[in-house]
Amino acid sequence: MSIPRANSREPPGCAIWEKGSMMFKVEDIQNYGKEQFESAVATATSLQNHLHAIATAYGDYTKKSYEETKSFVEKLSAVKSLDKAIEAQNEYAKTTYATFVADSQKIAGLYGDLAKQAYRPVESMIAKFNPAAAH
Repeated sequence: MSIPRANSREPPGCAIWEKGSMMFKVEDIQNYGKEQFESAVATATSLQNHLHAIATAYGDYTKKSYEETKSFVEKLSAVKSLDKAIEAQNEYAKTTYATFVADSQKIAGLYGDLAKQAYRPVESMIAKFNPAAAH
């Protein structure tokens, strides 16, 4: 059982908990808890920002795709020959493919950034316990 004890070396009002041969200052425990809380809040905020960026990228891609499809349908409805219809379809296929590839790469990069950000707290915890593993 842990019991608080007074220590003449500590300033008045400074409690120390003794358990076995280990001693803990209450202030140290409070500071550690505060650091962990601040770290968790910072991580949650960062993750929220990354998820927002991913959702925005998906929304932008959807908007581009809708506009390209709308433009294609308008061109296709105005076409009077089969050659022009095939030409419009080929143009639509090229632009939609290029848009898909570009936006997919952008979104994949955002997911990569999210994964790196989510791993940072674990990485810093490992670095605290094993400084050699951080390098």
